[in-house]
Amino acid sequence: MHRRTFLQIAATAPAALAAKDRKVPKYRVVSHYQPAAQPGMPGPYPGQVASVHAANCIDEATEKPDPAVVREMMARGMRALTGDADVRDAWARFITPADVVAIKVNCSGAPGIMSSPVVVAEIVRNLMAVGVKPGGIWIYERFQDQVDSVHYDRYVPEGVHIWTAESTRGSTESYDPATYVEAAFFDEDDTRSCLIRLVGTRFTKIVNVPNMKDHGASGVTGCLKNIAYGNFSNVARSHSGSETNTYSFIGTLAAVEPLRSRTVLQVMDGLRGVWHGGPFSENRKFRFYPKRMLFGTDSVAVDRLLLDIIDDKRKAEHAVSVWDRSPKYLGTLDGHESNPNVNQFVREPGHIEYAGSLGLGVYDLDKIKVTSIEI
Repeated sequence: MHRRTFLQIAATAPAALAAKDRKVPKYRVVSHYQPAAQPGMPGPYPGQVASVHAANCIDEATEKPDPAVVREMMARGMRALTGDADVRDAWARFITPADVVAIKVNCSGAPGIMSSPVVVAEIVRNLMAVGVKPGGIWIYERFQDQVDSVHYDRYVPEGVHIWTAESTRGSTESYDPATYVEAAFFDEDDTRSCLIRLVGTRFTKIVNVPNMKDHGASGVTGCLKNIAYGNFSNVARSHSGSETNTYSFIGTLAAVEPLRSRTVLQVMDGLRGVWHGGPFSENRKFRFYPKRMLFGTDSVAVDRLLLDIIDDKRKAEHAVSVWDRSPKYLGTLDGHESNPNVNQFVREPGHIEYAGSLGLGVYDLDKIKVTSIEI
Protein backbone atom coordinates (compact mmCIF):
# COMPACT_ATOMS: atom_id res chain seq x y z
CA MET A 1 0.00 0.00 0.00
CA HIS A 2 1.24 3.45 -0.90
CA ARG A 3 1.79 6.13 1.69
CA ARG A 4 -1.35 8.12 2.36
CA THR A 5 -1.24 11.47 0.63
CA PHE A 6 -2.98 14.69 1.62
CA LEU A 7 -3.78 17.26 -1.07
CA GLN A 8 -4.90 20.81 -0.35
CA ILE A 9 -6.67 21.42 -3.65
CA ALA A 10 -7.84 24.94 -2.86
CA ALA A 11 -4.27 26.10 -2.40
CA THR A 12 -3.15 25.28 -5.94
CA ALA A 13 -2.33 28.25 -8.14
CA PRO A 14 -4.31 27.22 -11.27
CA ALA A 15 -7.45 26.68 -9.24
CA ALA A 16 -7.05 30.05 -7.60
CA LEU A 17 -6.74 31.69 -11.01
CA ALA A 18 -9.86 29.94 -12.30
CA ALA A 19 -11.86 30.88 -9.21
CA LYS A 20 -11.68 34.61 -10.05
CA ASP A 21 -14.48 36.18 -8.01
CA ARG A 22 -15.85 32.89 -6.65
CA LYS A 23 -15.41 31.90 -3.04
CA VAL A 24 -13.76 28.47 -3.10
CA PRO A 25 -13.99 26.42 0.11
CA LYS A 26 -10.89 24.86 1.60
CA TYR A 27 -10.80 21.25 0.50
CA ARG A 28 -8.90 18.43 2.15
CA VAL A 29 -8.52 15.45 -0.16
CA VAL A 30 -7.35 12.20 1.41
CA SER A 31 -6.36 9.16 -0.63
CA HIS A 32 -3.65 6.52 -0.46
CA TYR A 33 -3.95 5.78 -4.20
CA GLN A 34 -1.29 7.12 -6.56
CA PRO A 35 -2.08 8.46 -10.04
CA ALA A 36 -1.39 6.34 -13.09
CA ALA A 37 1.47 7.34 -15.37
CA GLN A 38 -1.21 8.66 -17.73
CA PRO A 39 -4.44 9.32 -15.79
CA GLY A 40 -7.68 8.49 -17.57
CA MET A 41 -8.71 12.17 -17.43
CA PRO A 42 -7.72 13.88 -19.67
CA GLY A 43 -6.30 10.64 -21.07
CA PRO A 44 -4.51 10.06 -24.39
CA TYR A 45 -6.77 12.38 -26.40
CA PRO A 46 -6.88 15.72 -24.56
CA GLY A 47 -8.94 18.34 -26.33
CA GLN A 48 -10.34 15.85 -28.85
CA VAL A 49 -13.99 14.89 -29.25
CA ALA A 50 -15.78 12.74 -31.83
CA SER A 51 -19.36 13.93 -32.34
CA VAL A 52 -21.74 11.54 -34.12
CA HIS A 53 -25.25 12.58 -35.19
CA ALA A 54 -27.89 10.24 -36.60
CA ALA A 55 -31.35 11.57 -37.39
CA ASN A 56 -32.94 8.12 -37.10
CA CYS A 57 -31.24 6.91 -33.91
CA ILE A 58 -34.38 7.40 -31.78
CA ASP A 59 -38.11 7.61 -32.37
CA GLU A 60 -39.21 10.86 -30.73
CA ALA A 61 -42.80 9.70 -30.25
CA THR A 62 -41.96 6.45 -28.45
CA GLU A 63 -38.46 7.50 -27.28
CA LYS A 64 -37.17 4.09 -28.35
CA PRO A 65 -33.62 4.03 -29.75
CA ASP A 66 -32.70 1.99 -32.82
CA PRO A 67 -30.03 -0.54 -31.71
CA ALA A 68 -28.55 -0.92 -35.20
CA VAL A 69 -28.11 2.83 -35.60
CA VAL A 70 -26.64 3.14 -32.10
CA ARG A 71 -24.17 0.38 -32.96
CA GLU A 72 -23.05 2.29 -36.05
CA MET A 73 -22.81 5.56 -34.10
CA MET A 74 -20.58 3.94 -31.49
CA ALA A 75 -18.37 2.24 -34.06
CA ARG A 76 -17.90 5.44 -36.06
CA GLY A 77 -17.30 7.53 -32.96
CA MET A 78 -14.70 5.22 -31.44
CA ARG A 79 -12.84 4.87 -34.73
CA ALA A 80 -12.86 8.64 -35.22
CA LEU A 81 -11.53 9.25 -31.71
CA THR A 82 -8.64 6.79 -31.96
CA GLY A 83 -7.94 6.72 -35.70
CA ASP A 84 -8.29 2.94 -35.83
CA ALA A 85 -9.90 1.22 -38.81
CA ASP A 86 -11.24 -1.64 -36.69
CA VAL A 87 -13.56 -0.74 -33.81
CA ARG A 88 -12.15 -3.61 -31.74
CA ASP A 89 -8.71 -2.03 -31.97
CA ALA A 90 -10.22 1.26 -30.79
CA TRP A 91 -11.68 -0.35 -27.67
CA ALA A 92 -8.49 -2.32 -27.09
CA ARG A 93 -6.61 0.96 -26.61
CA PHE A 94 -8.51 1.37 -23.34
CA ILE A 95 -9.53 -2.11 -22.24
CA THR A 96 -7.78 -5.48 -21.86
CA PRO A 97 -9.42 -8.87 -21.25
CA ALA A 98 -8.00 -8.85 -17.72
CA ASP A 99 -9.71 -5.58 -16.76
CA VAL A 100 -12.69 -5.30 -14.46
CA VAL A 101 -14.66 -2.65 -16.32
CA ALA A 102 -17.27 -0.47 -14.61
CA ILE A 103 -19.85 1.44 -16.65
CA LYS A 104 -20.94 4.53 -14.71
CA VAL A 105 -24.50 5.16 -15.82
CA ASN A 106 -26.69 8.13 -14.92
CA CYS A 107 -30.18 7.18 -13.74
CA SER A 108 -31.09 10.22 -11.66
CA GLY A 109 -33.82 11.22 -14.12
CA ALA A 110 -35.12 7.72 -14.90
CA PRO A 111 -37.37 6.74 -16.50
CA GLY A 112 -37.64 10.08 -18.28
CA ILE A 113 -33.91 10.46 -18.90
CA MET A 114 -31.06 8.07 -18.18
CA SER A 115 -28.12 6.34 -19.82
CA SER A 116 -30.05 4.40 -22.44
CA PRO A 117 -30.05 0.60 -21.98
CA VAL A 118 -29.45 0.30 -25.73
CA VAL A 119 -26.30 2.44 -25.47
CA VAL A 120 -25.11 0.57 -22.38
CA ALA A 121 -25.77 -2.80 -24.03
CA GLU A 122 -23.68 -1.76 -27.02
CA ILE A 123 -20.81 -0.79 -24.72
CA VAL A 124 -21.08 -4.19 -23.04
CA ARG A 125 -21.01 -5.90 -26.45
CA ASN A 126 -17.82 -4.05 -27.39
CA LEU A 127 -16.17 -4.88 -24.07
CA MET A 128 -16.91 -8.54 -24.62
CA ALA A 129 -15.59 -8.30 -28.19
CA VAL A 130 -12.15 -7.39 -26.82
CA GLY A 131 -12.23 -10.30 -24.40
CA VAL A 132 -13.82 -9.06 -21.17
CA LYS A 133 -16.06 -11.74 -19.67
CA PRO A 134 -19.58 -10.83 -18.48
CA GLY A 135 -18.45 -11.29 -14.87
CA GLY A 136 -15.79 -8.63 -15.42
CA ILE A 137 -18.36 -5.97 -16.35
CA TRP A 138 -20.20 -3.86 -13.77
CA ILE A 139 -23.01 -1.40 -14.53
CA TYR A 140 -23.21 0.84 -11.50
CA GLU A 141 -24.89 3.88 -9.98
CA ARG A 142 -25.54 5.22 -6.48
CA PHE A 143 -29.27 4.63 -5.92
CA GLN A 144 -30.99 1.30 -6.39
CA ASP A 145 -34.53 2.60 -6.83
CA GLN A 146 -33.41 4.65 -9.86
CA VAL A 147 -31.53 1.76 -11.49
CA ASP A 148 -34.38 -0.69 -10.87
CA SER A 149 -36.68 1.48 -12.98
CA VAL A 150 -34.42 1.13 -16.05
CA HIS A 151 -34.12 -2.70 -16.24
CA TYR A 152 -30.62 -2.93 -17.68
CA ASP A 153 -30.76 -6.67 -16.97
CA ARG A 154 -33.13 -7.12 -19.91
CA TYR A 155 -30.51 -5.80 -22.33
CA VAL A 156 -27.22 -7.35 -21.26
CA PRO A 157 -25.95 -10.95 -21.01
CA GLU A 158 -26.34 -12.99 -17.87
CA GLY A 159 -23.37 -12.55 -15.56
CA VAL A 160 -22.96 -8.80 -16.05
CA HIS A 161 -23.17 -7.14 -12.63
CA ILE A 162 -25.76 -4.42 -12.03
CA TRP A 163 -24.82 -2.81 -8.74
CA THR A 164 -25.72 0.21 -6.66
CA ALA A 165 -23.95 1.79 -3.72
CA GLU A 166 -27.11 2.57 -1.77
CA SER A 167 -29.90 0.02 -1.66
CA THR A 168 -31.32 2.24 1.08
CA ARG A 169 -30.82 5.97 0.71
CA GLY A 170 -28.13 7.23 3.03
CA SER A 171 -26.45 3.87 3.67
CA THR A 172 -22.68 4.21 3.89
CA GLU A 173 -21.29 0.66 3.89
CA SER A 174 -20.35 0.78 0.18
CA TYR A 175 -18.11 3.83 0.61
CA ASP A 176 -14.44 3.92 1.58
CA PRO A 177 -13.91 5.96 4.78
CA ALA A 178 -10.19 6.23 3.96
CA THR A 179 -10.74 7.98 0.60
CA TYR A 180 -12.65 11.22 0.90
CA VAL A 181 -13.00 14.93 0.29
CA GLU A 182 -13.56 17.05 3.37
CA ALA A 183 -15.03 20.54 3.32
CA ALA A 184 -17.47 22.52 5.44
CA PHE A 185 -20.04 24.24 3.22
CA PHE A 186 -22.97 25.26 5.43
CA ASP A 187 -21.96 24.20 8.96
CA GLU A 188 -23.18 20.67 8.26
CA ASP A 189 -22.39 17.94 10.82
CA ASP A 190 -20.86 15.49 8.32
CA THR A 191 -18.22 17.30 6.27
CA ARG A 192 -16.81 14.29 4.40
CA SER A 193 -17.79 12.77 1.06
CA CYS A 194 -16.34 9.27 0.63
CA LEU A 195 -15.54 7.45 -2.60
CA ILE A 196 -17.36 4.27 -3.61
CA ARG A 197 -15.15 1.48 -2.29
CA LEU A 198 -15.23 -0.66 -5.44
CA VAL A 199 -13.61 2.13 -7.46
CA GLY A 200 -10.40 1.40 -5.59
CA THR A 201 -10.71 -2.26 -4.65
CA ARG A 202 -12.26 -3.91 -7.71
CA PHE A 203 -12.69 -1.71 -10.79
CA THR A 204 -9.62 -1.28 -12.98
CA LYS A 205 -11.27 0.81 -15.72
CA ILE A 206 -14.36 3.03 -15.79
CA VAL A 207 -16.41 4.01 -18.84
CA ASN A 208 -18.45 7.13 -18.05
CA VAL A 209 -21.89 7.32 -19.73
CA PRO A 210 -23.61 10.63 -18.90
CA ASN A 211 -26.59 12.27 -20.61
CA MET A 212 -27.11 15.73 -22.09
CA LYS A 213 -28.88 17.45 -19.23
CA ASP A 214 -29.53 20.87 -17.83
CA HIS A 215 -28.95 21.17 -14.09
CA GLY A 216 -30.39 23.84 -11.83
CA ALA A 217 -27.25 24.13 -9.68
CA SER A 218 -24.28 23.29 -11.91
CA GLY A 219 -25.72 24.53 -15.20
CA VAL A 220 -25.37 21.14 -16.87
CA THR A 221 -24.99 17.52 -15.82
CA GLY A 222 -22.37 15.97 -18.07
CA CYS A 223 -19.24 13.87 -17.77
CA LEU A 224 -17.80 15.70 -14.78
CA LYS A 225 -20.88 15.78 -12.60
CA ASN A 226 -21.79 12.17 -13.40
CA ILE A 227 -18.35 10.88 -12.46
CA ALA A 228 -18.01 13.19 -9.43
CA TYR A 229 -21.37 13.29 -7.67
CA GLY A 230 -22.10 9.78 -8.90
CA ASN A 231 -19.14 8.22 -7.08
CA PHE A 232 -19.17 9.94 -3.67
CA SER A 233 -21.45 9.93 -0.65
CA ASN A 234 -22.94 12.97 1.01
CA VAL A 235 -22.78 15.35 -1.96
CA ALA A 236 -26.22 16.98 -1.72
CA ARG A 237 -24.87 19.04 1.19
CA SER A 238 -23.18 21.30 -1.39
CA HIS A 239 -26.54 23.09 -1.94
CA SER A 240 -28.40 25.26 0.52
CA GLY A 241 -31.09 27.83 -0.20
CA SER A 242 -30.13 29.35 -3.54
CA GLU A 243 -26.39 28.86 -3.00
CA THR A 244 -24.36 25.97 -4.37
CA ASN A 245 -20.72 24.92 -4.22
CA THR A 246 -20.85 22.94 -7.45
CA TYR A 247 -18.43 25.44 -9.02
CA SER A 248 -15.43 23.91 -7.26
CA PHE A 249 -16.79 20.72 -5.68
CA ILE A 250 -17.42 18.83 -8.94
CA GLY A 251 -13.87 19.15 -10.26
CA THR A 252 -12.36 18.50 -6.86
CA LEU A 253 -14.23 15.21 -6.56
CA ALA A 254 -13.47 14.14 -10.13
CA ALA A 255 -9.73 14.69 -9.55
CA VAL A 256 -9.53 12.27 -6.62
CA GLU A 257 -7.45 9.13 -7.17
CA PRO A 258 -8.05 6.43 -8.20
CA LEU A 259 -11.25 7.78 -9.80
CA ARG A 260 -9.36 10.15 -12.09
CA SER A 261 -6.88 7.57 -13.35
CA ARG A 262 -9.38 4.75 -13.84
CA THR A 263 -11.99 6.75 -15.77
CA VAL A 264 -10.57 6.08 -19.22
CA LEU A 265 -13.43 6.83 -21.61
CA GLN A 266 -16.34 9.26 -21.91
CA VAL A 267 -19.35 8.16 -23.98
CA MET A 268 -22.01 10.87 -23.77
CA ASP A 269 -25.48 9.57 -24.56
CA GLY A 270 -27.28 12.44 -26.26
CA LEU A 271 -30.00 10.47 -28.03
CA ARG A 272 -32.39 12.47 -25.87
CA GLY A 273 -31.72 15.21 -23.38
CA VAL A 274 -33.23 17.64 -20.89
CA TRP A 275 -32.99 21.38 -21.50
CA HIS A 276 -34.68 22.48 -18.27
CA GLY A 277 -35.59 20.97 -14.92
CA GLY A 278 -32.62 18.62 -14.78
CA PRO A 279 -31.21 16.43 -13.46
CA PHE A 280 -34.70 14.94 -13.37
CA SER A 281 -37.22 14.78 -16.20
CA GLU A 282 -40.69 14.76 -14.76
CA ASN A 283 -42.04 17.19 -17.36
CA ARG A 284 -41.69 15.81 -20.88
CA LYS A 285 -42.06 19.23 -22.47
CA PHE A 286 -38.50 19.95 -21.32
CA ARG A 287 -37.04 16.91 -23.08
CA PHE A 288 -35.43 17.25 -26.49
CA TYR A 289 -33.66 15.00 -28.95
CA PRO A 290 -30.10 15.98 -29.92
CA LYS A 291 -29.71 12.52 -31.53
CA ARG A 292 -26.00 12.77 -30.90
CA MET A 293 -23.26 10.90 -29.09
CA LEU A 294 -19.93 12.40 -28.01
CA PHE A 295 -16.78 10.32 -27.53
CA GLY A 296 -13.55 11.33 -25.82
CA THR A 297 -11.17 10.83 -22.95
CA ASP A 298 -11.27 14.51 -21.99
CA SER A 299 -14.29 15.10 -19.72
CA VAL A 300 -13.76 18.87 -19.73
CA ALA A 301 -13.73 19.13 -23.53
CA VAL A 302 -16.88 17.01 -23.89
CA ASP A 303 -18.68 19.04 -21.22
CA ARG A 304 -17.61 22.31 -22.84
CA LEU A 305 -19.45 21.24 -25.99
CA LEU A 306 -22.43 20.19 -23.87
CA LEU A 307 -22.70 23.70 -22.40
CA ASP A 308 -23.36 25.13 -25.86
CA ILE A 309 -25.79 22.35 -26.81
CA ILE A 310 -27.93 23.01 -23.72
CA ASP A 311 -27.64 26.79 -23.86
CA ASP A 312 -28.46 26.92 -27.58
CA LYS A 313 -31.61 24.90 -26.94
CA ARG A 314 -32.58 27.15 -24.05
CA LYS A 315 -32.11 30.20 -26.27
CA ALA A 316 -34.29 28.62 -28.94
CA GLU A 317 -36.98 28.12 -26.28
CA HIS A 318 -36.57 31.74 -25.05
CA ALA A 319 -35.36 30.54 -21.66
CA VAL A 320 -32.80 32.25 -19.46
CA SER A 321 -29.21 31.26 -20.29
CA VAL A 322 -27.33 28.74 -18.15
CA TRP A 323 -24.73 31.50 -17.81
CA ASP A 324 -27.10 34.05 -16.27
CA ARG A 325 -26.34 34.22 -12.54
CA SER A 326 -28.68 37.10 -11.75
CA PRO A 327 -30.64 36.66 -8.50
CA LYS A 328 -33.71 38.14 -10.21
CA TYR A 329 -34.41 34.71 -11.74
CA LEU A 330 -34.39 32.87 -8.43
CA GLY A 331 -37.60 31.21 -7.30
CA THR A 332 -39.02 28.20 -5.53
CA LEU A 333 -38.46 24.59 -6.48
CA ASP A 334 -42.01 24.38 -7.80
CA GLY A 335 -41.42 27.43 -9.95
CA HIS A 336 -38.18 26.03 -11.33
CA GLU A 337 -39.81 22.73 -12.24
CA SER A 338 -42.47 24.38 -14.39
CA ASN A 339 -40.93 27.65 -15.62
CA PRO A 340 -37.67 27.73 -17.65
CA ASN A 341 -37.14 31.33 -16.61
CA VAL A 342 -36.93 30.46 -12.91
CA ASN A 343 -33.72 29.20 -11.30
CA GLN A 344 -33.69 27.30 -8.03
CA PHE A 345 -30.00 28.12 -7.50
CA VAL A 346 -27.48 30.58 -8.83
CA ARG A 347 -26.12 28.34 -11.60
CA GLU A 348 -22.44 27.42 -11.77
CA PRO A 349 -21.58 26.37 -15.36
CA GLY A 350 -18.08 27.63 -14.57
CA HIS A 351 -17.45 24.29 -12.84
CA ILE A 352 -16.20 22.96 -16.17
CA GLU A 353 -13.54 25.64 -16.55
CA TYR A 354 -12.57 25.10 -12.91
CA ALA A 355 -12.12 21.37 -13.54
CA GLY A 356 -9.89 22.27 -16.47
CA SER A 357 -7.74 24.35 -14.14
CA LEU A 358 -7.18 21.21 -12.06
CA GLY A 359 -5.68 19.48 -15.09
CA LEU A 360 -8.71 17.34 -15.96
CA GLY A 361 -8.94 18.56 -19.55
CA VAL A 362 -9.09 21.33 -22.14
CA TYR A 363 -11.72 24.05 -21.73
CA ASP A 364 -10.79 26.60 -24.44
CA LEU A 365 -13.03 26.00 -27.48
CA ASP A 366 -10.25 27.21 -29.77
CA LYS A 367 -8.09 24.33 -28.51
CA ILE A 368 -10.75 21.62 -28.80
CA LYS A 369 -10.73 19.57 -32.00
CA VAL A 370 -14.15 18.18 -32.89
CA THR A 371 -14.53 15.47 -35.51
CA SER A 372 -18.16 15.65 -36.67
CA ILE A 373 -19.80 12.61 -38.27
CA GLU A 374 -23.26 12.41 -39.84
CA ILE A 375 -24.97 9.04 -40.23
